[in-house]
Amino acid sequence: MEDNAIQISRIYKIDGESKLKAFVDISLNGIIIKGLRVVGGTNGLFVGMPRHQGKDGRWYNTIYPATKEIQKQISDLVLAAYEE
Repeated sequence: MEDNAIQISRIYKIDGESKLKAFVDISLNGIIIKGLRVVGGTNGLFVGMPRHQGKDGRWYNTIYPATKEIQKQISDLVLAAYEE
């Protein structure tokens, strides 16, 4: 995968004291992935993947990075864009 294959297409920052800090959409090889989240956790900021609520009331991710390297690449890119 090329370094420039993943790009931020939109970032929407949320003001306030909520743990949810931003919604982010990325472009990955011509495919837009909407609904990534920047969340403030106990160990700092992290990137949550898009998710949906099941009939049982629990939340399930709808996107899973294929490798740890892609997960890290997405997280690093999204967090850098958030902190700009």
